[in-house]
Amino acid sequence: MEGPAAEEAERRLEELERGPQPTEAEPRPAVYGSTEDDRKPHFLGWRDEVDPDELFESGRAWGIKVVRRSA
Repeated sequence: MEGPAAEEAERRLEELERGPQPTEAEPRPAVYGSTEDDRKPHFLGWRDEVDPDELFESGRAWGIKVVRRSA
């Protein structure tokens, strides 16, 4: 066989011979900020687990940033 179909079949065969490739975890929103215990910015939790607005309004954390990080 020749042409694009043969090239695609060959590429797929090589891919199967290499085996499964590791996949990266999808980045999640992470909350960073400072607290009374540690005034340097540090990881406070995942955005779906902690509320950055509530942390700031309560005074428990400040300088809050939400950034995307791999889990």
